[in-house]
Order: sequence, then C-alpha cells, then structure tokens
Amino acid sequence: MKKQMVWVLWIALLIAVFGGQLSAQEGPLVTRWADDVSPDHALPEYPRPSMVRDDWLNLNGLWDYALTAPDAATPESYQGDILVPFPIESYLSGVQARVNDEALWYRRTFTVPETWTDHVLLHFGAVDWEATVWLNGVELGTHRGGYDAFSFDLTDALAEDGEQELIVRVLDPTDSGAQPRGKQIRDPQSIWYTPTTGIWQTVWLEPVPDTAIHTLKLTPNLDDSHVEVIVEVAGAMDGSSLRAVVMDDETEVATAQTAEPDAGQFVLSLPIESPELWSPDSPFLYDVQIDLLDKDGGVVDTVSSYFGMRKISLERDGNDEWRLFLNGEPLFQYGLLDQGFWPDGLYTAPTDEALRYDIEATKQLGFNTIRKHVKVEPERWYYWADRLGVLVWQDMPGAFMTSVDPFSHDDASAAQFEQEMQRMVEGLYNHPSIVMWVPFNEGWGQYDTVRISDWVAELDPTRLVNNASGWTDAGAGDVLDMHAYPGPDAPPTDPDRASVLGEFGGLGLPLSGHTWQTEANWGYRDYTNAEAMLTAYTELISHLRELIEKRGLAAAIYTQTTDVEIEVNGMMTYDRDIIKMDVDAVASVNQALYEPVPQRYTFVPTSEVEGVNWLVTNEMPDASWSDVEFDDGAWVSQAGGFGFSTEPSSMVRTEWQQPQIWLRQIFTVSADEVGAYDLYLRVHHIEDAEVFLNGVSIARLPLSTTGYVELPVSDSDGTLLHIGENVLAVHAYQPSFAPPVGPLKQYIDVGLYGLERIEP
Repeated sequence: MKKQMVWVLWIALLIAVFGGQLSAQEGPLVTRWADDVSPDHALPEYPRPSMVRDDWLNLNGLWDYALTAPDAATPESYQGDILVPFPIESYLSGVQARVNDEALWYRRTFTVPETWTDHVLLHFGAVDWEATVWLNGVELGTHRGGYDAFSFDLTDALAEDGEQELIVRVLDPTDSGAQPRGKQIRDPQSIWYTPTTGIWQTVWLEPVPDTAIHTLKLTPNLDDSHVEVIVEVAGAMDGSSLRAVVMDDETEVATAQTAEPDAGQFVLSLPIESPELWSPDSPFLYDVQIDLLDKDGGVVDTVSSYFGMRKISLERDGNDEWRLFLNGEPLFQYGLLDQGFWPDGLYTAPTDEALRYDIEATKQLGFNTIRKHVKVEPERWYYWADRLGVLVWQDMPGAFMTSVDPFSHDDASAAQFEQEMQRMVEGLYNHPSIVMWVPFNEGWGQYDTVRISDWVAELDPTRLVNNASGWTDAGAGDVLDMHAYPGPDAPPTDPDRASVLGEFGGLGLPLSGHTWQTEANWGYRDYTNAEAMLTAYTELISHLRELIEKRGLAAAIYTQTTDVEIEVNGMMTYDRDIIKMDVDAVASVNQALYEPVPQRYTFVPTSEVEGVNWLVTNEMPDASWSDVEFDDGAWVSQAGGFGFSTEPSSMVRTEWQQPQIWLRQIFTVSADEVGAYDLYLRVHHIEDAEVFLNGVSIARLPLSTTGYVELPVSDSDGTLLHIGENVLAVHAYQPSFAPPVGPLKQYIDVGLYGLERIEP
C-alpha cells in the first residue's frame, strides 16, 4: 500500500508540474499490475535469462528527459522525470507525450560498485529507434534498430570515482521512415496503434573480466542426442579453455572441456543420453553452466543458461499430407495472434508477472502456440514461453511502410531490415519455444522474398520459415500461409510445403469499462454477449477440424490474445481484466483440434492437381444414367475439370459451354472398405449441380461455390457403397442468370473421399 501511495503521489506531482500532460488520454485504461510499478520497482528482474551472470546493476527508474529539435545540442536543462523503461507515450512513463520529429533526451547518474575493477558493460534491452549514448561527455556510439539488444563498454569513459553521467539521445521516425516498426503509427487507427519512442526495455550494467564470454549459442540435436555449445570470447584467449556442465536439477548429466578454439570460438558437443524432451505438454529444460578457464585452470568468467531438447520439422503424415512435426510426431499448432501491446505501457509490459500472465492465459484456453505478431519482445517473454511451454512463431516487424509508398524500399532500407532481422534471429536463437521465423506479413514492405526466406533458413537451419504470412506467398519456405476473416479456410495443396492458416477469427466483443475508447470499437464480427461469441467460436473450430482432416491444414492462428486499442477481438480485454468466454469451455472446444487425424481414403479424386478422366455426355440420357449397370459405351472420356473461362485457366482441362453436362466415374470398392469410412464430397461448381452415388442422390448443389468445398455424405448405416463396382455420377447446369464475376463462367469438378471411422 505504501508503494502504491508513493507512485500515486509521484504521478500527481508530474501532473501538477506539466500542466496535465498525463491526461492526454482522458481516463486512461490500466492493468491491475500498474499498482505494482513505482520508481524503485520498474521491471527489476534480470533481463537476459539465456546468459546469466550473478553480478549486475539495474538502471531502470527515474531519469531526466527533454524534447528538443532533432539537431539540437545536449540540453542544458531537462523538462522533468520519466520512468524508464516505459516509452514516453505511455501512461506508466509518467509523461504520456507524443514525440513526432523531435529528439528525445535521457539523463541519469549512477555509481559503479567498488568491487567492479575490470570492464563495465552498459546494456540496453531495446531502444526505438536510433540511440546515441554518451558517458561523462564521451560519445560511446550510435545504435539503429528498435527491437534488439545492444551494449557499450564503458570502461575507458568512466570517471575514477563518484557519480557517472549517462546521456542518451533518441530519434524515431515511426511511420515517416522506412525502418522496421511493426504496427506503430503517429495517427493510430484501425489495425495501427500508438507508437513507442525511446527506451522501452531494461537498461543495466554488468562487470566482466578482461577476457570474457561474449556470446553463447546452444543447439540441441535430437537425432544424435547431444547439445552443441559454441562460445565466442572477448579479449585475449592465450591458454584459455572452456568447460561446460549440463545439469538436470542437481544431477550432472554431461560435462566437456576444450582448450582448442576454432576460428575464435570454442565448440563443445555434450551427449545427452535418453534425453527428456521439451514440448508444450512437458516443457523440460536442462541447465548448463559455462566456465572460461585461464591457462592454470582457474575460472575467469562464468555464465549460466538452459536449453530444451526438441526438434521441429516438416514431414508427411499417414495421409501423405505435409504436417508440422515436434520431436518426430505430428502436432497441430493452434495459437493466438499476440501483438504485445499494453494500455498502460504500450510496448512495455508493466511487470514481469504481467508478461508471464498472457502466456499462462493462452495455455489455459487450450492453445499450444503463439504467433508473436510484428513485434519482438524482451527476452524474459521468451524465457516464460520456454518455461511454461508454448510454441512461438516469431514475426519480423514490418518495414518500408512510408507515407509516400507503403511498399517502397531502397538499398539502405533493405540493408537495415536485414541487419535487424539477423540480430533478431541470432539474439533469440537459444530459445526452444521458437519454432518458426516469419519475415513478412501481408506484403508490408515485402521484397526479394525467396532470397530472404532462403537466407533466414541458412541463418537458422534448426527452425522452419514462413516466407510470407497472408496473401503474398512467393513459393519459398516451409509453409503456404493464408489469412481468412472470419474464416476458417485452408490454402490449396502445395507439393512441397505444409498448409497453414496464419490468421482467422477476430470475433469481437466490447466490454464496457474495459475498452480503449467508449465507442467506435470494432471486431471482424461483433457480438453482444459472451454466450453468442462462444457459439460462433465453437462453429469456427468445428469447421477448422474439418480442414485438418479433409484438406491437410497443419496449423492455425486465431486473432487474437487481447483487445488492442480500438480492436475488440481479443480473447481478453485490453486491460487483461476479463477473459471474455468461459475458459474451460474454450479449452474443451480447442481440444478437438489435437485429436489424431483419421486415415483419409480417396475413392474418386478431384482434378485439382491432375486431370481425372470421366465419361461425359451433353445429351440428356435416360433415367437410369446414374446406375452402375447403365450402358455408357457411347459417352466420351474427357479430363476434368469441366468449364469455360474467359482467360487461360489450369483448372479447365475440358471446355464445357453447353447448357448441361452429365458425368460418370466407375470405381471399385473392397469388402474391407464398405462401411469403414465417413464419406464426403469435395466440389467446386458453377452453377447448379446434383451428385449421385450408385443411383442415389447424395447432394443437391444450388448456385455456385467460390472454390472447392467439402460436403458430408449421409451414410450412417454404411450401405451407399457396394462391394465391387460403384459409380459416382454428376449432373451440372450452365448458369441460368448472369455469370459470376471473374473469368471462370461455368465449372464442375467433384471428388469422393472417406475418413476412417474411429470407434470412441
């Protein structure tokens, strides 16, 4: 309570000093964790859990700030206090001001602990976007990039004793520049949100020896049951050696030591016998300690980390469909689109507990995956994903979206994009939760897609690559991704890649008192109560299961984890106060997506991939034309699909412009197959059609479809199919009114399939 009162008084003081600047957003929406934030308690947790040293100093807290012209000199005076690491636009910063084209300056002092006698490193988790840093008047350097960590060695600029003055200047073009920025925009609207400028992740100091561990790369190899450890060292390596010890709790699993650096790196391979695997259901992690030793065997530097033994791969299942495999088994990846925005901290979660909560809620709702959407999180978010067990698709924040041309780029902006992407891939490499990289989304700034996709795969061959999520696929990478709102839908079958639904859903439900603004909020489909939303969601998941079984869909991402500003299509409200639908009900509905996929059998294939020959006539046959015994000797054999297009179309293999067409397909069924499958049709028709099986009408198809659809065939007693010869017969009509929009004016293609009946 005392901490909360200090925070409230500090906010009140700032309001008085800055003339109500904090009320730029009237009645700000805040999370319950805002009460836990104060100048002496601003994200105090260790910020780099993938490479931990015991000694460090957190510089989060109150800094001086000033806004000046972009080319102004260092300010002689500052405008007030800002709470780092919350962006200046956020409520929790204590400022809540927009920056636009100004320079944002930060200043603070600190004292180096007396025990730190070697090198001192200054670390920034992330600063958006260009940061220039001075210590005691000495310029340390400039970093460009809003999402990756960077460091400076302060040693030579440190005063001998007493306070050290640290100054940071930030320039951030937001949407007036071509740098990666995700969904930040100066005029927030629709799917574009309030920008983040300046320091938005933890700033901290760390002492290191003259010769120190600089980088650590851990690669689990499940096929050969070992983990590879690669360490880069800063400083002289003469006589140095490296020791690695893998632990399972207090039990030593493996140890190795090397004294032979390879191209400036130490490389160790440690066997992990009978490894315990990492998965969402069992996120087991091994601990590892790395010791850098001097020529006498004394420990010079020590870091600790962890890793998970897991393998992500693209393989075919029993139906010969491409699936996403985890640890050698197919696993449907079903996740939430997670944008990582907070009403009180914008890009910065108010507390570590809040950061963890979103992942916990995702798992409670029955999802096993998160697509981190056009944002890179602080490393502690990935730490919690590793610990709690969730698969992560990591987007690269979009770039090249300028007011002149939203898809423009030049050599400089392309180089910047690739530099920032490489930093993201290398910086997050050690986290087992990440299973897929997503370079581009919906064409935003997309360029050289095949090259970029191949390059990312070379940077990290242990994970999959989604070349472009949305509608701008370039035929590269491991998956073919589409978006469908509300959907669901599945991409067409690809011979070399898995089909995934990168975004769908977006069911909206605004809850009064928990929205960014009182009115004019939106979702892709709006509902007025949780019950109606749950009914609609249940229907979506039922259709999604059909796509898994019948069209080989390997993964899907539902939009989204929380409401974000005026979007109200979250599973949770923006303030995380309410999970909108019943948690247990959603988890139960989602469970159906993870059930084993039944064996699929093809009785009569469609002509989507390869033309299937049918017996055809355009002359009206007699009434028995749909029976097996009918004499079709005068009919002509032609390849499907049948239709007419005003433009060349690979779908139309036999032209059909007559008013009607009759088709027959004879196929053979064994005794084991009769009654063993739930039958369904896969059909694309323009316009009316009727389908018969052994003389029985099994589907009347009015009007048209925009593509192929699956239709169940009622055969509960298993009598439609006969042992021996069977016939699938189709009667289709030319459109009776105006033809549909588009080049394809009439069309018919039909296939008959079955899903193996699984006894409960």
